Amino acid sequence: MTSPIAPFDAEYLVDPYVVHRKLRESAPVHRVALPDGTEAWLVTREADVRRGLADSRLSSDKRSSSTGYRGFALPQVFEAHLLNTDAPDHTRLRRLVAHAFTRRRIESLQDRIQAEADRLLDRIAGREQADLIAEFAAPLPLTVINDLLGVANDDRERFRVWTNTLLAPDPNEPRQAKQAVVGMERFIVDLVAAKRAAPADDFLSDLIAVRDAGDGLTESELVSMAFLILWAGYQNTVEFIGKAVLALLDNPEQLAALRKTAPSVSDSAVEELLRYAHPSQFAIRRFPTEDITIGDVRIPVGETVLLGTASANRDPLFVPNPETLDLWRQEKSHLALGHGIHYCLGAPLARLETRIAIGSLLYRFPRIELAIPRDQIRWRSSFREHGLHALPLFVGD
Repeated sequence: MTSPIAPFDAEYLVDPYVVHRKLRESAPVHRVALPDGTEAWLVTREADVRRGLADSRLSSDKRSSSTGYRGFALPQVFEAHLLNTDAPDHTRLRRLVAHAFTRRRIESLQDRIQAEADRLLDRIAGREQADLIAEFAAPLPLTVINDLLGVANDDRERFRVWTNTLLAPDPNEPRQAKQAVVGMERFIVDLVAAKRAAPADDFLSDLIAVRDAGDGLTESELVSMAFLILWAGYQNTVEFIGKAVLALLDNPEQLAALRKTAPSVSDSAVEELLRYAHPSQFAIRRFPTEDITIGDVRIPVGETVLLGTASANRDPLFVPNPETLDLWRQEKSHLALGHGIHYCLGAPLARLETRIAIGSLLYRFPRIELAIPRDQIRWRSSFREHGLHALPLFVGD
């Protein structure tokens, strides 16, 4: 077996799409070394990634790993969620969670999202500069997700600090990440207990009702789902709003056209931004339950497989001119939110937040510009998520 390549270097952290293109053009599957020293198989092309996402032989359950894969060092109580399970457990969990994650509940959040977006933009108005991440892209989804789960206002700042620590851990302070995980575990366990004692009209209270009605949601599954909704709903939305705005600034003709429609943002524009700028570079890791062949490459049972969704979304065999942002592109298909049984349950909420956030920003500040040179933008040190540390903008008239 050939030695693995190490593609996740400094160049990758700045622009992973350049690296993805090189890998995609050279082979459909690569054996790669991950930053933590472990190895994986990276699938690069859209057709193979799409098939892989729907292939029941590719398990999401860590117990299917033959190499002792651990990934993030999370408490066991956080592990029993949708992204770590296969059918039939996944089918049962998704059905139970979908019972609480209804279209009615998502639609009911629209006015609250709009009000919070307006409030945050009001705080920026009248100034020359603002950091889009710290002052808008981060607090907006934090408010939305905490509203969805029914987290009290006084508790939200603690969660934000823990999440930021886990998103960009300080290698010189390893204890900070461990403390953040411990703090988050206690917080969510206590939150579940509080909601059980005093239910309200929120998503978490609905999940507790499902659990206590004896429909098959265990206590660990309940806590794990609360964690997944908090983490994924916050992290991905923060990073996506920031990257989407930067993509528009990088494409002034597209930005000018979108400004003319603000505060309305079309479904077509949202789907193209998801394809072009979604922060997730891979689907959740998979483990073959038998020896399989992808792109003429044999992958042994139990080894780690990374399905490159970001690479797939820019595959020229899948979409014409994939490196071009075209908000009115006719082909709207992409893999940014997954495919198959693990398709993102929160996709309607992600789309709603994106439409409101970007439309409101462009309507309120029609002349936003980068406040620093483009090459001074700093990216988070994660090979899995391509996210911004900050996005300083000129917002004044």
